[in-house]
Amino acid sequence: MFAALASGAVAAPSGQQLFEQRCGMCHSLQQAPGKMGPPLAGVVGRKAASFPGYTYSAALKGSGITWTADKLDAYSKAPTKVVPGTKMLLGAPNDAERAAVIAYLASVKK
Repeated sequence: MFAALASGAVAAPSGQQLFEQRCGMCHSLQQAPGKMGPPLAGVVGRKAASFPGYTYSAALKGSGITWTADKLDAYSKAPTKVVPGTKMLLGAPNDAERAAVIAYLASVKK
């Protein structure tokens, strides 16, 4: 442990930490007041625009997407390219960080 500290090595943030840092401003895991995006617990395997009580864009409603890891990766990298007209405008350019967040989301059930 001390060798790692002395060498300046820093552990990469976990998928949960990245979710909280990068996604938590707009999304929560469970329904929470004040969030712009829908809750994401159980998102892997869920049909897009299907969380009850959230007002989705017409574009996402009509996308026909089911959220697999691959679809989440493409969408979270460039949401407006995957679903033009979506409400989500900001993408996550870092491949490793997206993969960590998606793995975390896959582990979080409703």
